[in-house]
Amino acid sequence: MIWEAVKLAISSIRRNALRSVLTLLGIVIGVAAVIAMVTIGSGASLKVQENLAKLGSNMLIARPGQSTFGPGGASDSRAFEERDVAALKANLTGVRGVAPTAQKQAKVVFGALNYDTSVTGTNADYFTVQDWTLADGRVFSEGEERSGTSVCVIGSTIVSELFGQSDPLGERLRIGNFSCEVIGRLESKGQSAFGSDQDSIVLLPMRTYQRRLSGNTRISSISISVIEQADIPRVQRDAEDVLRERRRVAPGEDDDFSIRDMTQIANTMAATTTIMTGLLGAVAAVSLLVGGIGIMNIMLVSVTERTREIGIRLAIGALERQVLSQFLVESIVLALFGGIIGILLGLGLAGVAAVLMDVPFTADPQVVALAFLVSALIGVVFGYFPARRAARLDPIEALRRE
Repeated sequence: MIWEAVKLAISSIRRNALRSVLTLLGIVIGVAAVIAMVTIGSGASLKVQENLAKLGSNMLIARPGQSTFGPGGASDSRAFEERDVAALKANLTGVRGVAPTAQKQAKVVFGALNYDTSVTGTNADYFTVQDWTLADGRVFSEGEERSGTSVCVIGSTIVSELFGQSDPLGERLRIGNFSCEVIGRLESKGQSAFGSDQDSIVLLPMRTYQRRLSGNTRISSISISVIEQADIPRVQRDAEDVLRERRRVAPGEDDDFSIRDMTQIANTMAATTTIMTGLLGAVAAVSLLVGGIGIMNIMLVSVTERTREIGIRLAIGALERQVLSQFLVESIVLALFGGIIGILLGLGLAGVAAVLMDVPFTADPQVVALAFLVSALIGVVFGYFPARRAARLDPIEALRRE
């Protein structure tokens, strides 16, 4: 019974091929848009999480003042000092490392080549805190940190821009009016969550940076890596207590510094991306409604054109439910064809967009299955009224139609 209805539906669709194709377009565009938007959005969300993970795992970042997180944040509060870093190291438990950082844009020179980059003063804990491994060489020793020795570790962008294919280890890199020996080369991390090149970096021991480049002892931020994620709230409270005491913040007064949890920031950004993906998917789903209305319109036209055929079938003994099922199946077949084509088109568009946008291609089988089911549901919902109208035709009145 059902198979006969399917064959009749396919025969009717082939009889009016151009009209059927135009009817399918609404469903095709709707399903393709939803799948493409959701897939691209999921890939973008995963990309954001991957980029934030490159900044370090289970990490807390302390900054003077209540500045906005991210590049460009500014604060008038007193900067941190080396004693603040030492106090945190002495009083915090359950941490992998505590790394101070101070940054400045500078021109680095090697031979006849030069390059503008970010120069960062820090300590050996920085590599642990930032989950940054060395491609070659070593990190700063304690002696080099204490004495302010002119040594540096460079990122892969600096290597490619200034050294090309040659080995940079042991070479002297000029920064401003002094030179430093390259003792290490970092593995590549690519772009950060904020779009900057993380590999365009030169790392100096903090005292070297302060004495030879910045000319002051200010520390702009302190990064703390916690061993266990469950301990992050406790470590954050302990760090706040230490810094409040060090900076003489009286009870009841607001902190003149901020400590932010990178895990919370990552979750917030991922949630924001998910919401945006949902909104884009909802907007794209409107075209599915338009496609459904198109199917209803064409099925109503089909019922009108085939009134005499319906009358003959009813007159020779066809039941109402058989006529109903014939037109309902035809509507469902149309919607399913559109859904299948839309799924293939949507995945193809998402794949191309993923390559162009440099985001992971994360096709969700559940989304694909849902899109297929929705297209079938559209066929049922928007095909029922025309099918019901056809089934309730009066055979005598139908036979009178020319």
